Amino acid sequence: MSLVQAIVLGVVQGLTEFLPISSSGHLRIVPAFAGWEDPGAAFTAVIQLGTMAAVLLYFRADLVRIAAAWLQSLRDPARRGTLDARLGWYLILATIPISLVGVALKDQIENGARDLYLIGSMLILFGLVLLAAEAVSRRERDVTTITRRDALVIGLAQALALVPGVSRSGATISAGLLLGFDRVSAARFSFLLSVPAVVLSGLYELKDVVNGSAEGAVGAGPTAVATVLAFVTGYLSIAFFLRFLTTHSTAVFVGYRVLLGAAVLALAGSGAIA
Repeated sequence: MSLVQAIVLGVVQGLTEFLPISSSGHLRIVPAFAGWEDPGAAFTAVIQLGTMAAVLLYFRADLVRIAAAWLQSLRDPARRGTLDARLGWYLILATIPISLVGVALKDQIENGARDLYLIGSMLILFGLVLLAAEAVSRRERDVTTITRRDALVIGLAQALALVPGVSRSGATISAGLLLGFDRVSAARFSFLLSVPAVVLSGLYELKDVVNGSAEGAVGAGPTAVATVLAFVTGYLSIAFFLRFLTTHSTAVFVGYRVLLGAAVLALAGSGAIA
């Protein structure tokens, strides 16, 4: 991988991780459009650590408070009813589905799931799911009302995002909207939920990427460049998206997903990309 490719893919990762348009799908589509080699699922998982650093920085106060309350609840069961302690437990619960599915289907995710026809189809399908969630959601709940059932449902939705094109934020925000949460609350919980799943995934793949044993491994240098740029652009993306959702729906992202998905299917079908 050249330096230019690393720069482009790092920026793409940061811009698309938190928007409901599928970062993993874009990291497969952009190289296909440019005629580059597929960098592989392992590279995608590792540079997501950059965007996770952005989440840690942006939500540092929330995360420290949640972690402290959760640790206190281990010693004092009476504190488990507080919102921050509950959020700690719910984030763990919601991470279990993607962890189990990711380990069980690792080979399929890294190979067959990166098919362009599948990615194009998922962009369209889950774009329409997001549109439906926007249409039917009551948007009358905030994060203080979250329950164990809500966390499990959103966690199951997150597991679907192991398929490129689905979008982790898109799936979890859609689930949150369908459960009646307002857009900002659904997005905030989605972003917090991204931390444990993506950190575990990135660390799991890191050793294979940097030592060259992963499928499509690109080496430590380009991976580091892409990860740093993913951090910078990811932080800006979080700030933009949360402000955007206070006054706008996600309809513009639905339109983008459908158009991009249709383009991928058309170009792949014609043989223009492979």
